[in-house]
Amino acid sequence: MGVFVFLPLVLPLTAWPIARLAEQRLHPRTATRLLTVVAVVMALCSTVCLGLLMVIGTAQLPGNPLPDGWSDPEVREAVPHDEVAGKLAIPALLAVLLACGRALWRHGLVRRRAHRALAGLPDTQVAVLSDEMPYAYALPGRRRGRVVVTTGMLSRLERAERRALFAHERAHLTARHHRFLLAVQLAARANPFLLPLRTAVSYTAERWADEEAARTVGSRRVVACAIGKAALVPRGTPTATLAGFAAPGPVPRRVAALLGPAPTPHTWPSVFTSVGLAAWGAAVGAAVSALSSANSAVTMVLILHAATPL
Repeated sequence: MGVFVFLPLVLPLTAWPIARLAEQRLHPRTATRLLTVVAVVMALCSTVCLGLLMVIGTAQLPGNPLPDGWSDPEVREAVPHDEVAGKLAIPALLAVLLACGRALWRHGLVRRRAHRALAGLPDTQVAVLSDEMPYAYALPGRRRGRVVVTTGMLSRLERAERRALFAHERAHLTARHHRFLLAVQLAARANPFLLPLRTAVSYTAERWADEEAARTVGSRRVVACAIGKAALVPRGTPTATLAGFAAPGPVPRRVAALLGPAPTPHTWPSVFTSVGLAAWGAAVGAAVSALSSANSAVTMVLILHAATPL
């Protein structure tokens, strides 16, 4: 395996340029999909390599349940610095599994609690809560999702701005943005080098919904005004994997983008641009990561098979 087993752990660094440039130069829909795919691929590859290193580390521990042949020098020689890397991989992989499990548990818990809280309301696509705190978010469901909004939020918006709010949240539900947000959340838990991609997808998913709302309402300025008013008294969504209307953070950039021209829906940027080079760099990084992890996995399987006594 050699150094190939370590490459997927650091190759997410190749995606940092596109994480920033995609927010500015790509259509939000394209940016969200591209960044999510890159993050998921790189996270899976780095987790696979951590698992391979953990096998080497576990085989060195006294009293482990693995076959004795897996601790032979010929097996350990497949990994540079096997003694240190193998033992460090054990707590690292456990931390990854614990962090991802906690994120999934919290996502499911918040969704269940939100649905239970809405159980007494009419079964409509919009659930209006009697609460002076202004907030709104899209709550996905098995059959269909619901737009959750408070009376405090509605009282702060004009009629056209309310239409913009509902169009924004319905765009989240239609495109299932919660899946993108959950995927990058798990990817960042698996490899901290993917945190910039998680931040970027959180922004581009909101911009995607902004553009859909502007197209539905027919006025980019109305959507910008609605977001600006909602952000004056912001309250975040129940969890980072649910999409909200005006979460604190990139609101000024979202408003500025809406006051400018609509983005051009290119499918893939030209390689002769900075964003194109960054996108191809991230794509190559993801491909090399996949090839490295596959090569390491196949090599490890062959080595362990040869070292296992019949």
